[in-house]
Amino acid sequence: MFGFEVICKDGKARRGRLSTPHGSVDTPLFMPVGTAGSIKGVTPDQLCQAGVAMLLANTYHLMLRPGPATVAGLGGLHKLMAWEAPLLTDSGGYQVFSLAHLRTIDDDAVTFRSHIDGSAVRLSPEEAVSVQRALGADVIMQLDECPPGDADKSAVAAAVRRSAAWARRCRDAWAAHPTCPAGYEQALFGIQQGGVHQDLRAQSAAELVRLDLPGYAIGGLSVGEGPQAMRGVLEWIDGEFPADRPRYLMGVGEPADILTAVQAGVDMFDCVLPTRNGRNAQAFTHAGRIHLRNTRWTDDPSPIEESCTCYACRNFSRGALRHYFLAREMLGPTLVSIHNLHFFSTLMDAIRRAIADGDLAASARQWVERMYNQDTDGSGH
Repeated sequence: MFGFEVICKDGKARRGRLSTPHGSVDTPLFMPVGTAGSIKGVTPDQLCQAGVAMLLANTYHLMLRPGPATVAGLGGLHKLMAWEAPLLTDSGGYQVFSLAHLRTIDDDAVTFRSHIDGSAVRLSPEEAVSVQRALGADVIMQLDECPPGDADKSAVAAAVRRSAAWARRCRDAWAAHPTCPAGYEQALFGIQQGGVHQDLRAQSAAELVRLDLPGYAIGGLSVGEGPQAMRGVLEWIDGEFPADRPRYLMGVGEPADILTAVQAGVDMFDCVLPTRNGRNAQAFTHAGRIHLRNTRWTDDPSPIEESCTCYACRNFSRGALRHYFLAREMLGPTLVSIHNLHFFSTLMDAIRRAIADGDLAASARQWVERMYNQDTDGSGH
């Protein structure tokens, strides 16, 4: 069964527990992104060892390949991924933004031109729910329209109207068949839109709350609006959503943004940063980022971060990692991805402890100063 409880608070920040058919996870929570049903270059065992508790996969990409019927026939997404812990699937709404050059949209649905073979793919709210039902994730998302950060207010208002109508259609489709083929009930989250406009954000949230959904997401951020504008939006969310439901900020993973959002009352996050940056030789540390291709690390025998207990830091030096990247060895991206995943897991654990101790604001200031005001390798941040 799905459930959420707030265990304690520090200001607006909440430490909680999210219960799903595949176990419970503590919040605030960060979910790595496995777009096509895998975290690139990292095995499920390595994810568990890095402290990862919940994953995200993408409905649009899995709908195209291998297809929802194939995933269901293979035992569902959990079986496909060899992942026994909770899973969330996005609805394809983000692709309305990211693949704008390959789609047309109307009030009924979105039509994509497949990036794989060019065929037309029609995705309606009902189809988004049906596909996610076949995939079998614990948490599923409504189909929404995500406008770009520079869209004018009239376009954002139209997206709010359309997303609200689609939320109702998703709710109705989900309520008719809340149980996936594997036999457990899924939880549907609605997605707030509204750009940087507080009145449209409030309108969108009110429409969603009327549907009485298991959880609510803040969408349409980290799409070009800038960090200051994002902070402005987040100032309002604590009063816009029910206190007893989880709040999920979609697609945001920069540590400073996570800290800001947690202090505003957000419980869940996802982003590609840990593994995308890992594949590009960029390691997160509590003293700033390290770019491991830089010449200064050639003979360095120290690990990425002395205090880190991840597999990469226990066994490999910065010099070794630089060599792997320059030699195009697959091990380099895997090891730095493992480290970055561990970094995000330990950061979220520290955030949860700080909330329980009642000193999140002070701790966050110290963490941000260390991570962003120091130049670890001469490349700047």
